[in-house]
Amino acid sequence: MTFPLDRRTELQIGGTWTDVTDDVRESESIRIERGAKSESTRPGPSRMTLKLNNRHGRYSPRNPLSPYYGLIGRNTPIRVSVRGPESYLQLAGSTASYARTPDAAPLRITGDLDLRVEATTDWTSSTSQALLGRWNSATNQRSYLLRILDGILILNWSTTGADTLFAQVVLPALPRRAAVRAVLDVNNGSGGFTATFYWAPSLAGPWTQIGTPVGAAGVTSIYAGTTPLEIAPIAASGVTPVAGRVHRAEVRSGIGGTVVAAPDMRALTEGTTAWTDSAGRAWTLGVGARVSDREYRFHGEVSSWPSRWDVSGADVWVPIEASGVTRRMGQGKKALDSTLRRRIPSDPHLIAYWPMEDGDTATAAYSPLPGVVPVQMPGFDFAADDSLGGSSPLPKTGNPSSFQATVPRSTAQGWQVEAVYYLPQMPTLQTEVLSVDVAGSVMRTASVYASPSGVRIEARDSAGEVLAFFVYANAGALADFTGKWNRIAIYTAASGGSTYLYVSWRDIATDGRWISRTVFTGAQGAVVGVRGTYGQDLADMVLGHLAVFDVPATGALVTSPPGSEIFAGADDGFTGETALSRLARLAAEEPDQVALTWIDGDTTTSSEAMGPQRPDTYLALLEECAETDGGILYERRDETALVYRDRATLYNQPIALALDYQARGEVPPPLEPVEDDQHLRNDVTVTRRGGSAARAVLETGALSVLPPPDGVGPYDESLTLSLATDAQPTQHAQWRMHLGTWDEARYPTITVWLHAAPHLIPQVLAMDIGDRVQIASPPPWLPPGTIDQHMLGHTEILGLYEWALAMNCVPAGPWTVGVVGDPVLGRPDTDGCTLTSGITASATSIAVTSSPGPRWIDSATYPAMFPVDVVVGGEVMRVTACTGTGLAQTFTVARSVNGIVKPHAAGAGVRLASPMRAAL
Repeated sequence: MTFPLDRRTELQIGGTWTDVTDDVRESESIRIERGAKSESTRPGPSRMTLKLNNRHGRYSPRNPLSPYYGLIGRNTPIRVSVRGPESYLQLAGSTASYARTPDAAPLRITGDLDLRVEATTDWTSSTSQALLGRWNSATNQRSYLLRILDGILILNWSTTGADTLFAQVVLPALPRRAAVRAVLDVNNGSGGFTATFYWAPSLAGPWTQIGTPVGAAGVTSIYAGTTPLEIAPIAASGVTPVAGRVHRAEVRSGIGGTVVAAPDMRALTEGTTAWTDSAGRAWTLGVGARVSDREYRFHGEVSSWPSRWDVSGADVWVPIEASGVTRRMGQGKKALDSTLRRRIPSDPHLIAYWPMEDGDTATAAYSPLPGVVPVQMPGFDFAADDSLGGSSPLPKTGNPSSFQATVPRSTAQGWQVEAVYYLPQMPTLQTEVLSVDVAGSVMRTASVYASPSGVRIEARDSAGEVLAFFVYANAGALADFTGKWNRIAIYTAASGGSTYLYVSWRDIATDGRWISRTVFTGAQGAVVGVRGTYGQDLADMVLGHLAVFDVPATGALVTSPPGSEIFAGADDGFTGETALSRLARLAAEEPDQVALTWIDGDTTTSSEAMGPQRPDTYLALLEECAETDGGILYERRDETALVYRDRATLYNQPIALALDYQARGEVPPPLEPVEDDQHLRNDVTVTRRGGSAARAVLETGALSVLPPPDGVGPYDESLTLSLATDAQPTQHAQWRMHLGTWDEARYPTITVWLHAAPHLIPQVLAMDIGDRVQIASPPPWLPPGTIDQHMLGHTEILGLYEWALAMNCVPAGPWTVGVVGDPVLGRPDTDGCTLTSGITASATSIAVTSSPGPRWIDSATYPAMFPVDVVVGGEVMRVTACTGTGLAQTFTVARSVNGIVKPHAAGAGVRLASPMRAAL
């Protein structure tokens, strides 16, 4: 990249991105702040400042002579970009966003196949995304298709155009930009076929096989077909086109065979819409795809347009301060409703609903459904109980109390009435719990009664005579009816001219369900009312979320559940839902709030299980997911959107930016390590919201709670997290204490001058919040060894002749965690080992004693486990051999692995240089 810097500023005016670069003052730099600020570990809203010339009055929103009059104002979108080192194909993930080349004979591969794609995308997307292929489900023109889903790479092919075969493999944790490859051997020589998968940093390789080859008996073939070849295929049923960037792709006939298509976007001119690749294929773009060479450094919104001018009036400008989307989101104070209140109205069969979450002075329950009148509830104590995870506070029955709900009559046959309830204890006598009024049936009322002798479901006719009843007296069922949060459902089913009347109750915590039923001859009818009258025996029963559906049960068996299961999950606030699953659900429920994506670092392990989702603002709920899981929620720079980086992506990261202090221009000043207590926490208490707590205390060592000089004294922290079980706080407390007592200097600011070291630009452009930065060859007055940090935020300066990045960093060391079977990260450390006697600076044989044990493995028994690095008094030594099978052993060592060599006294500690540490 050359300077002056090709920076571009655009405003979204009238729905179109408009280049306003010529009006940005070149004499002043653009300043961008993203992620966590210095001294902070939690990202805040991004911020960008620049100045626009306004002598023409173009950027005065209320100036009628401005061409942008009525088109700019509060929260006008703005973005800033620089020209990157190469172009790419930007895809939106829609059916209008693709690249296509027409059907041609070389593409009609029927034998061995080799597909390759290099892309920057979310490899762990929960949506099935098509990368490359010839596939049209609607016209039975299926040939071959490469796609991803939930961190799985899938190769589909068809033998007839109508059938579908597949092979798949779980992807490892890939960098954002990576290449994937799938090869299909249609006849492996053993009477079957084999599919093998690979990944690489780029299409140039080197390729690393993923898992084991996938095969089956019976040779296969691929349907030739006539459908075009597409990047981001748009006609695969149930599969969306990939979203993100595609850099290049290849289709080969034969494994490693002839290249029949090779779209390479890296050298295309920005705005290209058609080109011919090196294999002779002619490509065109859908209207939603574009070739770009822009690297976006900021996306945000301009909240104000202050006009400024000098005393002469000759110089007029607008100082722009744009912010990321979380600034606007943080202005709103309206909490999202409870999960039940949000979920129940989405059922298409719902005809009446009363949440009963009204305030503590209410006397009636309103309905959010149009045409459904409020329910008068005399004697109820509103907002009296807030213990149900999926609800805001609900009312309790009084002595006496009652309600009568009128339900709009449906023309459908069959119905369901459901509510949540908490009954402290079983009434001493048979007592009515809930009654349903019915029209269009010989049954006019359906009632549920409860007593120590059983739960009774009963149908009565218009004269009040009992048509049918059944008493369910199972001891376990009766025990589950009281003393816990339940959902009660009364519903019908029809079979052979008979109506089956059911009652079921479901323990919300355990999801255990009991079902009872009776039967009569006649139609199911329709609900026209629900009521209840309560006295002393049912006083203090909590009742809420009364819903009526015009849908019967899905069958007429003894165990048939209700026709609607809309309450499921939402009743306990989705307790046990993982952080990533909650983010996905919230994003789906609130599509108009802000685009949200996430990065899953380990698709084989679930993110943290969460407690109930309680009413709060959308942003607060997203931040709660990040706080519980321990990842990072931040604003994207390439669009006005949010991304969540889960905790697993921070473990054992590859290096995103490799710097060398001795290399000219790579690490300008300041490079100032800080030894302070800003993040020190050695006494951590974690409480599960609504549950128990756990405490972790570091009781020995330099950063322990012991008073100086043995420790640093107490640095305590107490926090409450949304956790699913009482087993989790212990793990979280230990992990947070581990992070808070990591004994290493931090580097609040690491700066790179890209105008002085342009070779670093590709690495910096690929970096994002949470990435790993290393500095090799630090100056001799700093501790030896590579400086290893995580970037949590940065300040970027984009000037005409200047491009600087000042990164806010914290140590990466505590995020290096154990990997079972790994030759380095899979080694557990000693529980205590010291030098038996002092050693000189040149000694290569050292005596050690382990106490209390276990001993070190010896090289005679475990030769493949050597060498191994240990640290003694700050010096790293390489142990090439270990003799002795008792607690007293002898090491043969190579000295000064990290550049430090010195004598050591007897009793000096001996530890693994890279011990296995348990992750959260």
